[in-house]
Amino acid sequence: MIKAHFLVCIAMLFLSCGNPYKDYQNKDSDYQIIPKPTSLEKTKGRFLVSPNTKIIGHSDLQNEGEYLADLLNHVSGINVSFETKGAGSIELKLDNNLKDEGYTLTVNHDKILITGKTPKGVFYGIQSLRQLLPASIETEVSNIDDLTIPAVSIKDNPRFVYRGMHLDVGRHMFPVDFIKKYIDLIAMHKMNTMHWHLTEDQGWRIEIKKYPNLTNIGSKRYGTIKGHLHRETGNDEKEYGGFYTQDEVKDIVKYALDRHVTIIPEIELPGHASAAIASYPYLSCFPDELTQVTNDMGSVAGKEVQAKGNPKIVQETWGVFDDVFCAGNEKTFEFLENVFAEIIPLFPSEYIHIGGDECPKSNWKRCTDCQSRIADINLSDEHELQSYFIQRIEKHLNAKGKRIIGWDEILEGGLAPNATVMSWRGEKGGIEAAKQKHNVIMTPGSHCYFDHYQVGKDEQDKEPLAIGGILPVETVYSYDPIPLELSSDEKKYILGAQGNVWTEYMKSTDYVEYMVLPRMTALSEVVWTQKEGKNWEDFKERLRTIRARYDALQLNYAKHVFDNIDYSN
Repeated sequence: MIKAHFLVCIAMLFLSCGNPYKDYQNKDSDYQIIPKPTSLEKTKGRFLVSPNTKIIGHSDLQNEGEYLADLLNHVSGINVSFETKGAGSIELKLDNNLKDEGYTLTVNHDKILITGKTPKGVFYGIQSLRQLLPASIETEVSNIDDLTIPAVSIKDNPRFVYRGMHLDVGRHMFPVDFIKKYIDLIAMHKMNTMHWHLTEDQGWRIEIKKYPNLTNIGSKRYGTIKGHLHRETGNDEKEYGGFYTQDEVKDIVKYALDRHVTIIPEIELPGHASAAIASYPYLSCFPDELTQVTNDMGSVAGKEVQAKGNPKIVQETWGVFDDVFCAGNEKTFEFLENVFAEIIPLFPSEYIHIGGDECPKSNWKRCTDCQSRIADINLSDEHELQSYFIQRIEKHLNAKGKRIIGWDEILEGGLAPNATVMSWRGEKGGIEAAKQKHNVIMTPGSHCYFDHYQVGKDEQDKEPLAIGGILPVETVYSYDPIPLELSSDEKKYILGAQGNVWTEYMKSTDYVEYMVLPRMTALSEVVWTQKEGKNWEDFKERLRTIRARYDALQLNYAKHVFDNIDYSN
């Protein structure tokens, strides 16, 4: 009897000592999550991750379970696994009563439970859990004596359904590994969309098997201007090019889907088409006219090619060009429909972005085919011709199960029936579209153009070359995507917002990171956190924690916003 009593006492003592962090008093600094959750209740105790820790969940959550296991296994000596049967101290569950993309995260000293309405919600719960872990978890192998997670109860869901980041690879392109790194950043910030700008005047970046010249010719330019547009200091005379194969695109799209990021491809039309026209000159209203390089800054090699009877070349300067797709030529539409026939299977996204911006009408005004088109279908002018162009492409894509997004210029001449408008020239286009009961994504240059300088004019000489403007982190954070001009009924058409990264002056991945961070972090809270939950001073404090994560991930972030934060404590 005495022996049995002794064994019970020993067992109870063992259990009580199983987690020495059971009654640990956590600090406010342990809960610095960005974007800020809807509700966060701090409690005492910490969960200790050990070699015996196991993650369990339904087979529908295998992707999320393995993602979490991989994250925890960065710590030396820990080998956490995900299993669909048995018991485990970390549990992933689905709960249909939660809001779309919403999640709950409960951490106790002996149990972690993450629930979501969908696997995406569970994934976002994991991202919050990730930010409760020490930043060193982000390194490949982390030597942490005790990996613990502060006890907490979080209930959270996003304010907006569209939370996006854009990346232009037409002006400068980046390796597949960096595209995946960019996707990881989007996912870490609980954003859900990457808008991939794949075609431009300066380069066509995606393989289209029916049209090999798009990559044989259109993916390469013979040189690039040096310095600012209209203040050029010459041409670098270096061939620049590259493209993504369809196999690479499939790999990237799968990588994104595993992280609940949707990739929306952009195929520019009817403007910004110089690379396509250089590949297939019949797409121009005037196939035999020379490509005009701004301020005669073309490369020697490009001029030699033109002198040998090839008038069309890929653009070597930035800006807007008159040589656009011919709207009066049926072969233009045949070409585009064939291109989309290869694009559609690659991207499961509901949307395809068709550009629609910055399309000069001067060539259409002097093109007999375009003028005949205007007369034949009783259009008023070239603006209506652009509307015809967009609506024809929309009708084709709708028939293939896709919807279109276009820049706000697609409002001119009449908006395509089912189009979503991306408002970039301020908010006016978005307001107009919402009043017409069209969905809108806000991305005004004043708050969402991450190619702008992050400091004032007096300091810009110390910065890497940028297109211009001033957009500090605080301005990004101050943005509210819902304009005051909209009625309560019209506000529902604002889907969210997006940060745009135009790369005319971004030649390297380090520079992209510098221009994106921490502005992406600020925007993530704009599009996720409820308006009443936002506070700039509070956000700056939470940046202290995510800065350590930037460092662990070896990100080249801009540090201006941290200059006024006291790190003495």
